[in-house]
Amino acid sequence: MSERKPYTYVTASIHEGVTRLDISFCTSEVSARAFGGDGERPFLTLSSTEAQMTVTTTGCGPVTDRDVILARQIVDAAARYLADCERLHTTQFTNPDQAADESEQGEAA
Repeated sequence: MSERKPYTYVTASIHEGVTRLDISFCTSEVSARAFGGDGERPFLTLSSTEAQMTVTTTGCGPVTDRDVILARQIVDAAARYLADCERLHTTQFTNPDQAADESEQGEAA
């Protein structure tokens, strides 16, 4: 199995006049920070040396009901990501042969 190198992947596309940016952080060298909640609007930032993604309130204004819903969705998604990482990490160290087989199958796909 070859060593996997970290990377950040950024794409931009335009379809029917609408621009879309996609950022994939495929590296553990990402920082996640939240700040600005003391009377100001909150910010959530994910960043690497190559890219940064920031989430804040609608129109950079006061917190709306939709902002609260989005924050809950982010927490739920982060909890699922953490659970998946912990489960897979544990599997890799409790059964290294199975982890190697799964990795090789993923590379063949």
